[in-house]
Amino acid sequence: MNLDQLFAHWDIVRQGLLETVQKFSEAELDKRPFAKSWSVREIIYHIANTEAGWIHFAARGELSTWPTPYSAEEYPTIPDIIDLLETVHSQTKGWLATLNLSNLSDVISFGDGEIFTVQWVIWHVLEHEIHHRGELSLFLGQLGREGLDV
Repeated sequence: MNLDQLFAHWDIVRQGLLETVQKFSEAELDKRPFAKSWSVREIIYHIANTEAGWIHFAARGELSTWPTPYSAEEYPTIPDIIDLLETVHSQTKGWLATLNLSNLSDVISFGDGEIFTVQWVIWHVLEHEIHHRGELSLFLGQLGREGLDV
């Protein structure tokens, strides 16, 4: 069994995220749920940036630095943002498909000598996405619309 199979539930989580993002209008992307919070757009970019950073920089080592935060100049519209989320996650799924159960305990040294396992990184990124997906769904409710219901 490869890790893409083990973490197949992530596909359901990601589909829920994409459905939630598509419920926002373009005009709502820059709204903030409350003063000093991130905008809808910033939350979504943060989800993609965290996945790219932890998976493709820290765990895989394919990036030389943590990725620069994404911006509205690069990804201005909802379709552009969806493409970003799908591109980053497709790369993650490709990596997971190359790993097996024994790789879960592989050690990753990151930052100032901090040590993590592959398992910790994957669960951390998945939990992070679930957290922010819920935050976006809650904000839809504050806007008077139905949020995610799974």
